[in-house]
Amino acid sequence: MSFNNLDTLYRQVIMDHYKHPRNRGFVEGDALTVDMNNPTCGDRIQLQLKIDDGIVTDAKFEGEGCSISMSSASMMTQAVKGKKIDQAMKMSELFSQMMLGEDVDTEEFDLEDIEALQGVTKFPARIKCATLAWKAMEKGVHDE
Repeated sequence: MSFNNLDTLYRQVIMDHYKHPRNRGFVEGDALTVDMNNPTCGDRIQLQLKIDDGIVTDAKFEGEGCSISMSSASMMTQAVKGKKIDQAMKMSELFSQMMLGEDVDTEEFDLEDIEALQGVTKFPARIKCATLAWKAMEKGVHDE
C-alpha cells in the first residue's frame, strides 16, 4: 500500500472514531473520574474508568474537542477495556513514545486503530490533543 493510501486510510479511521465515538457516555455506578482540558486549544474530557480487582472493566468519556482528541479518547477507551491497570499504563507509555516519534514495540499489545494517530507526530501542536485522554487515565490511576 502506498504512503498516500495509508495516510488516507488513517484519516478515515480517525474520522470514523470522531463521528461515531465508541464508549461515549458515563459509567454506571462508582467509577474513577478525571476531568482534564487542553487550554491551548480548548479540548476537554471527562474520563471514567470502572476498575474491579485491578482490571478496567469499563471506560467511557464525555467531552468536546477536535477530531484528534475525541478520536484518541474513543480509541483509548476501547483499548484499555479488559486490561489490567499495569497493562493499560504500559499502553499509555507506548502511546506517548509513539507521539514523540519513537519506534515502539507493538508486539506486546495490538494497538489496532490507535496506530492511525501516528501521523500526528508531524504536527507537534496536535500531540497534546492526541494524548489528552491518555494523560487523564494516567492522572486518575496515579491519584487513586
